[in-house]
Amino acid sequence: MIREFKENDMHSVMKLWLETNIAAHNFIHEDYWKSNYDNVKQMLPEATIFVYEENDSIQGFIGLSQNYIAGLFVETICQSKGIGKALLNHIKERHTELLLQVYKKNNRAVNFYLREGFAIIHEQIDKNTNEIEYIMKWCKYE
Repeated sequence: MIREFKENDMHSVMKLWLETNIAAHNFIHEDYWKSNYDNVKQMLPEATIFVYEENDSIQGFIGLSQNYIAGLFVETICQSKGIGKALLNHIKERHTELLLQVYKKNNRAVNFYLREGFAIIHEQIDKNTNEIEYIMKWCKYE
């Protein structure tokens, strides 16, 4: 079930954020994610967040700032089961255009977004990690 984020989801969402970032970005030292944990935790309430919950367990979430997807995270053992697609479709229903940034080396995520109708519109270097990232865009009417 997809629902809006509630304050008492914070611990589960942040645990999921940290674990999936470390697992998906083995090309970035895990200290980077750990050092950003508190900043993300502070910014989270300012975002629009939807969680995917099953059996009282949060298995994924998506965070938005207007039409920018700040992140889409699915618990590692729950990946490739349609949760990410369901969360993405949930926000596609509410927007006509979406943008996101994804690391070029995160092949699984890049391929997922391409399959879901996003296009790479720009390539740049993330100043915080010195890694190449893509800016991707989805439009409802293109």
